[in-house]
Amino acid sequence: MSKTRTNFVCQTCGYISPRWIGKCAECGTWNSFVEEKTTIGGGESEKAKGVRSLNAAASSKPVRLSEIAINVEERITTGIAEFDRTLGGGIMPGSIVLVGGDPGIGKSTLMMQMVRGLLGSTTLYVSGEESARQLKSRAERLGLINDNLYILSETNVETVLDAIRNMTPDIVIVDSIQTMYRPMIESAPGSVSQVRECTALLMQVAKMTGIPVFVIGHVTKEGAIAGPKVLEHIVDTVLQFEGERTHAYRILRAAKNRYGSTNEIGVFSMTSKGLEEVPNPSAVFLSERQYGSSGSAVTSVMEGTRPVMLEIQALVTNSSYSYPQRTVTGYDPKRVALLLAVLEKRLGAKLSHSDVFINIAGGLFIDEPAADLAIAMAVLSNHADIPVDSTACLIGEVGLGGEVRAVPLAELRIAEAIKLGFEHIVFPKANLKSVPKVVDKIRLSPVDHLKDVKNLVL
Repeated sequence: MSKTRTNFVCQTCGYISPRWIGKCAECGTWNSFVEEKTTIGGGESEKAKGVRSLNAAASSKPVRLSEIAINVEERITTGIAEFDRTLGGGIMPGSIVLVGGDPGIGKSTLMMQMVRGLLGSTTLYVSGEESARQLKSRAERLGLINDNLYILSETNVETVLDAIRNMTPDIVIVDSIQTMYRPMIESAPGSVSQVRECTALLMQVAKMTGIPVFVIGHVTKEGAIAGPKVLEHIVDTVLQFEGERTHAYRILRAAKNRYGSTNEIGVFSMTSKGLEEVPNPSAVFLSERQYGSSGSAVTSVMEGTRPVMLEIQALVTNSSYSYPQRTVTGYDPKRVALLLAVLEKRLGAKLSHSDVFINIAGGLFIDEPAADLAIAMAVLSNHADIPVDSTACLIGEVGLGGEVRAVPLAELRIAEAIKLGFEHIVFPKANLKSVPKVVDKIRLSPVDHLKDVKNLVL
């Protein structure tokens, strides 16, 4: 005879407790436990039967690695170059992709515009948040005219699976996974159990049929995708949509990708007609740069295979607090604290009693040390109130001794700077051998210490 047991599950990390507790012992979140009922005993459960039926066609016999045949599958291009770049070249058949981001950032808009580029492909758009009329109104606003797009307003995942089996579309979009539920699980939609099971069922269908599935996910107030962490482990690709709703630019970043690089980004601009691609983000990020003002320096960073030019802004003021402020936007604050200590120790810059503010213009977050040199010179420039050479591009990592260390792919960074009209390139001397010869109008300054850079650009 089957029995029903009650557990309490943390909605943040999935920790299971036999009784309600205020603070999760696993992740430390308060008031995150929700009561869920599970059935034990009585033979094979309905949940196990459902998973077994989906795996009926799969073989459980071990196979030698050398005997496995690999068929090279062509990716499906969406017509959105920035989106295809982030996916690794297009949509991989049979993959399941999780798209997350803040409310109103443009996740549903991106999915709709993706459908517009999939000419000749049948798409099933499952919406648990909007009605069919709302979706049609959005499609008309985006100029989407596609007879191969089918709308299904449904939250029962079993009904969705039946529709997929009967219709066999080329692409499936689920908006959003937190609204889906499975009737046999006695918990509310959006709970850990519901999100995990619904995603697992969609993953099984994608692998068995070869139909790519896009799943839109909500995020928490901390910016993480809502639901258990296992959700990100189940899917093949995790795309994070970044940016502020009050700003025009959006960054699509791959946090996980089994079929491509996780370093690629896509840059979009939000307009009244939807998202527009930004093919040259370097020009965009430097478009509002002010010339002749102190505290501004330009660097070149790599986002995957793409070099991106960015403006580093620094502001140094006398502090009115006992502990000076260190406010950083778009870069690692600990890395900035390290650079400030190097400037004070190696160059004698008195910064211990000053507030320092660092901003990466354009809203992009960078995590590579190649921007160290530009940050250091921007701070020195504003501290001394002397502008940095406006034609200079600063590339290099700064060590604890004040030395300028080599960076990877220096030739691509320099080529991007030259393409945008920079005439003076300051880069590590260790990269001199890998830098090709350029035209005579370009001034190349290989350096090995911060003192050399200070004399060159200030």
